[in-house]
Amino acid sequence: MEKKNKEITSRDVDFAKWYTDVVKKADLVDYSSVKGSMIIRPYGYAIWEKMQEILDKEFKKTGHENLQMPMFIPESLLNVEKEHVEGFAPEVAWVTYGGKEKLDERFCVRPTSEVLFCEHYKKIIKSYRDLPKLYNQWCTIVRWEKTTRPFLRTREILWQEGHTMHATEKEAKAETLKMFKIYEDFQRNYLAMPVIVGKKTDKEKFAGACETYTIEAMMYDGVALQNGTSHYFGQGFAKAFGIEFLDKDNKLQTPYQTSWGVTTRMIGGLIMTHSDDNGLVLPPKIAPYKVCLIPIGSGEKLEKVIDDLKDALTKEEITYKLDDSDKSPGFKFAEAEVKGYPIRIEIGARDLENNQVTLVRRDTLEKIPVEAKTEVIMAKIKGLFETIQNDMYEKALKRRNSMLYEAFNYEEFKDIALHKPGFIKINWCGDVHCEDKIKEDTTLKSRCIIEDEKVDGPCCVCGKEAKVKIYFGKQY
Repeated sequence: MEKKNKEITSRDVDFAKWYTDVVKKADLVDYSSVKGSMIIRPYGYAIWEKMQEILDKEFKKTGHENLQMPMFIPESLLNVEKEHVEGFAPEVAWVTYGGKEKLDERFCVRPTSEVLFCEHYKKIIKSYRDLPKLYNQWCTIVRWEKTTRPFLRTREILWQEGHTMHATEKEAKAETLKMFKIYEDFQRNYLAMPVIVGKKTDKEKFAGACETYTIEAMMYDGVALQNGTSHYFGQGFAKAFGIEFLDKDNKLQTPYQTSWGVTTRMIGGLIMTHSDDNGLVLPPKIAPYKVCLIPIGSGEKLEKVIDDLKDALTKEEITYKLDDSDKSPGFKFAEAEVKGYPIRIEIGARDLENNQVTLVRRDTLEKIPVEAKTEVIMAKIKGLFETIQNDMYEKALKRRNSMLYEAFNYEEFKDIALHKPGFIKINWCGDVHCEDKIKEDTTLKSRCIIEDEKVDGPCCVCGKEAKVKIYFGKQY
């Protein structure tokens, strides 16, 4: 694809600079004096709203209700579950003053809300009739990251966190996997992102969890992005907080807990999976505006075609943007490309004399002449939406698969890690010492255990009997 936008660094020259250029040129974010945080501009927030809209419907279909927890957590409450607080301690932001008065007890700005939910659950769960509790909240969290990048890693994060309580282990484990599947389907079917799914190692699982399931997306440069997680907590938090309920036999039992979440990091994943040197590329199913109408010239016939298209798009609930500014056609085309609108319709006064308009696919920049009849144009764009969505997924899948490797001995592993970007699959004994050795020697970290694949050799690192297949890779 020809590079047209000179204000965007080529992704093959400097991927980090390219990413920042796309984020800024597409007007997704702006910087402020709040170091490590970002201003999410209306267009960037519209993408997040689209993600929220789709996921929120899926959550509610499965019986989950939204609520809102406090932003602040007393230090004593955070310390109830020791493993949990130790995992977050380096990233916690503390409030020590209220106005001019020093607080008797520090409050942390929530890095996550498990302890708040548990405190609440202790008050409202008394009987088996109170279970399950299926709650979710859309909120902001704070993690004091040292190195930040828009969407991928910021100090203030927009996210969603589900927290549930169940009467039995079986129900809680089923919930963990059910919500994980919703995330997986969303990323594949809406974001057009091919993802690898599996379980985190004990070393990399969420602080306080028994099991963590992770969605690992590979970016264009071969680096991993953890794009969603679902956690099974067992009874650990419930016991720490003294949460109990009377079962049907009037005996006291401890419930089982889960949590699961995704963040605005998915927007960063979208950009680094699909976008190009001309700007943003968005799958039709997630694009805030699916069509951009660009009139070229003037005249009654042109205005009639525009009005008819606007009516038809509105009737079909297809979102669109009309660029009727006095800027040059070339500027308008470049602007539509950098914003990533899936289809632009170029409606030229001269072309209309030949009863024709031009559709342009953002993903390939292919120009498609179409008869200037509203019903013909509408039929064509509807078909193109599905084609673009599928083509974007297949293109990303092909690139990802080209950067998946397998190693059967440690020298082979290190050679791939040194010379090739991507994920490396190995047989692993499950010993954390082998996991640590890989990180120390290559900087690669475990991504996820592949639970449905059998081992076919000894541990790649130590040569002992292997227990599982696992992927390693660099991460954002």
